[in-house]
Amino acid sequence: MSGRTNIARFRISKASVPKAREHVRLVLREWKLGQVSDDAVLIASELATNVVTHAARGIGDYFGLVLRRRDGVLVLEVSDSFQWEMPELRKPDPEEVSGRGLLLVDALSQAWGVRPRAGAGKTVWVHLAAPCDARTRRSPG
Repeated sequence: MSGRTNIARFRISKASVPKAREHVRLVLREWKLGQVSDDAVLIASELATNVVTHAARGIGDYFGLVLRRRDGVLVLEVSDSFQWEMPELRKPDPEEVSGRGLLLVDALSQAWGVRPRAGAGKTVWVHLAAPCDARTRRSPG
């Protein structure tokens, strides 16, 4: 089942973070990618929280969440319209109560990065290993 794509939009609000998590969980269940579901849900939650926290000052009311399955890789992308602040991996002081989201993304993913969007904003992309589930493979014949 390689080559699937799912695109969703969520309003930039705190209530959208659990909705984005549940959306990722449901899509990955449908795609039979349970082995990466927990990591993908956590990553989607962190990225959606970053949008709600930082991108509310952008020009749009929504953020996009894209899931793509390609050749053993799950690509998760979160896009927003806030272009003035690109996410950066940093090591917060032990006393800080926030700022660890991208550390989790970095630890759980094969690769991740940020790219500017045409017009305004950015997309944070994440790659997770998503090998084909043996139960979903078709036997030749």
